[in-house]
Amino acid sequence: MSINWELVWSSLGPLLIGAITGTIPLALASFSLGLLLALVVALMRLSRNRAVSAVARTYISVIRGTPLLVQLFVIFYGLPSVGVTISPWPSAIIAFSLNVGGYAAEVIRAAILSVPKGQWEAGHTIGMSRHQTLVRIILPQAARVSVPPLSNTFISLVKDTSLASLILVTELFRVAQQVAAFSQEFMLLYLEAAVIYWIICLVLASGQSALEKRLDRYVAH
Repeated sequence: MSINWELVWSSLGPLLIGAITGTIPLALASFSLGLLLALVVALMRLSRNRAVSAVARTYISVIRGTPLLVQLFVIFYGLPSVGVTISPWPSAIIAFSLNVGGYAAEVIRAAILSVPKGQWEAGHTIGMSRHQTLVRIILPQAARVSVPPLSNTFISLVKDTSLASLILVTELFRVAQQVAAFSQEFMLLYLEAAVIYWIICLVLASGQSALEKRLDRYVAH
């Protein structure tokens, strides 16, 4: 099979624009909101109030127990049936943020639990409240521990944003679909999109490795 290099180079610009203006902003916005949600849910999960903890456990169970594609379709295609219509971009951000929140909440919870209990006692000894100890002592230590799994979550999210093409969000894969439909070179365009996703993930993985090494400097061995 001969490769249509002219099509490859002519489509590269639109695909990169789709990645820069669609895929990356969508991933960043969803991950940021999802991370905030995850922190709240993780703290709820650790709450001594059984009702609050139960709500967090239920949310995590629903998110982790259902496919992301189904969650996306429920928000974009399902909600209009009950009178709630959300445009494609906000629908995608809501769905991805909720999904990230469910998975990252368990990562953050585990990271908080990994901090020795003596750290809580130390904070109490010097007169800090539980909230102050959490914010000033526990969370900074938990943040370092959670960097690898949260970075992996973000890399997975970048790839998952391709699902947004199914609700007409213009991002990398949606652009690839449009060019492929026009040129009828489906294999070529989808492979080109796959290579761009791969390169983005390689860059992110490299950044993750550099960040881990930087944080590791502040840990006693």
